[in-house]
Amino acid sequence: MPSINWSHVDSPPPVLQRFPSRRSVVYGTKGIVSSSQPLATEAGLEILRKGGNAADAAVATSAALNITEPSCCGIGGDAFCLFFDAKTKQVKALNGSGHSPEKLTLEYARSRGLTGRSIPLTDLNAVTVPGAAAAWVDTVEIFGSGKLSVADVVPVSEINSYSWQHSEVKPHKKRLPNADEMLLNGKAPLPGQVMKFPSLAKTFRELAEKGKDGFYRGWVAEAIVELIKSKGGVMELEDLAKHTTSFVEPIYYNYADELKVYECPPNGQGLTALIALGILESLQEQGAIKPLLEMEHNSAEYLHILVEAMRLAFSDSQYYVADPDVIHVPVKELLSKEYLAKRAVLIDPTKTNPTVVHGNPVNSSDTVYFSVTDQWGNACSYIQSNYAGFGTAAIPKGCGFTLQNRGSGFVLQDGHPNALEGGKRPYHTIIPCMVIKNDELFLSYGVMGGFMQPQGHVQVLLNILRGYTPQAALDAPRFCISAGIPDSQNSSSSSAGDVNSEVYFEEGIPEATIQKLRDMGHDAREAKGFGRAIMGRGQVIQKINDASGQTVWAAGSDPRADGHAAAQI
Repeated sequence: MPSINWSHVDSPPPVLQRFPSRRSVVYGTKGIVSSSQPLATEAGLEILRKGGNAADAAVATSAALNITEPSCCGIGGDAFCLFFDAKTKQVKALNGSGHSPEKLTLEYARSRGLTGRSIPLTDLNAVTVPGAAAAWVDTVEIFGSGKLSVADVVPVSEINSYSWQHSEVKPHKKRLPNADEMLLNGKAPLPGQVMKFPSLAKTFRELAEKGKDGFYRGWVAEAIVELIKSKGGVMELEDLAKHTTSFVEPIYYNYADELKVYECPPNGQGLTALIALGILESLQEQGAIKPLLEMEHNSAEYLHILVEAMRLAFSDSQYYVADPDVIHVPVKELLSKEYLAKRAVLIDPTKTNPTVVHGNPVNSSDTVYFSVTDQWGNACSYIQSNYAGFGTAAIPKGCGFTLQNRGSGFVLQDGHPNALEGGKRPYHTIIPCMVIKNDELFLSYGVMGGFMQPQGHVQVLLNILRGYTPQAALDAPRFCISAGIPDSQNSSSSSAGDVNSEVYFEEGIPEATIQKLRDMGHDAREAKGFGRAIMGRGQVIQKINDASGQTVWAAGSDPRADGHAAAQI
């Protein structure tokens, strides 16, 4: 098994950091909120101060992010959640993704001339039933006992303003109706300008007063259906009315014996991170490589092994991950020691495998993430997304939010496990993560950003196990196979998540290292400036113990975003 020296992981770190961070770690003995927007973090803290738990605060943070970072998330998108119950010491999972319209079939898609691999991001048939609204209500009702709390006037921050402006210039988005509901005098807001969202406030009040019926029935639902149908979509009011959140059993992988790494099950792609960890562990057990933590951090040797493991993991998950209510997803088989060992032998420590394809484990066969902990030891790992930036950028009249385009995650291919089908959930990229050690919470964390997410989960976890603080683990330069984020500046949506495509390495990784990776066969490129957005934006809260045995929360927030971590006093 991989050898882990826990002495530097389970206690507060020394003054000298293993990786130089621009920010300091945030410590607290009560609760902590770590998000990508300061005002959203404050909204979560306010609920903690009022006696709410981690789940209550997570919903407040989530709703606030709808306003402070609408280029990435909103009530028109989806959400997933992992909740650690300190009393029962159990991890529970919530799947807040929606189904495709019942009338949306492969035949209908082809009748509209859709012949590519997936539904285009701008086609309103890519809109599945938005699950975020129900997820907010159900998170509070099942995991917490608080109420939704959100402001409707906020200043716009620098990095999010850039994303807003980048989305505004896209020609198809300028032509969409009701765009002014999310613009300032017809333009994307600049840093420091104040935005008002009266239409969104009206939608929030409807949800607060009527619960889920305020979104999935009535005038909000009618506005959603009217807009989608006006653009050739087939969603009906009944598709919205029958939507429910799924409370599901989380999946996990035992890494290094002592750690249980938890992810939400399919239709999410969390399985990718677990397969990759299993392959990495198998490589070490087989003696094919020396222990990862003994390799120089971000050396060519280290990065090569991680990239190859991630490519193999993606090749499996992008084939097998689908709606488990419709088709069997062989999770147990994919995570079996026998199968992982077979996949591990495909990795050559000296050069890249030129073409990776999915295996056969059976005999037949833009986003925001945030983390919250509370004074009682509960934790909520929460993620929500519109998918490609503002999603479709289509705004139902009078509602003040954009509709996601998660249906682009379906494959337009007969017989594929993730083939488009009416009433089915698509392959989903957004994934929260938790790590349990000896039945106690160890990490509540995540890295947002399309197909970057499982890659970030693996890299950040290994950084923590190497002895990095939560902040340093996020600050360290990362890699990303393909663009990771559909609709990004670095590539088209068609290449996002392609396991055989280019690999981006973040500035901070020496050019000599990148060149060595090229020599090993990688199409290695460097990501600089705002292009670093493809590396995702993460949040980490770690539970540690001080010398007296008192629980201390240690948190970091990704410098690639506008936010920070803040502790309850």
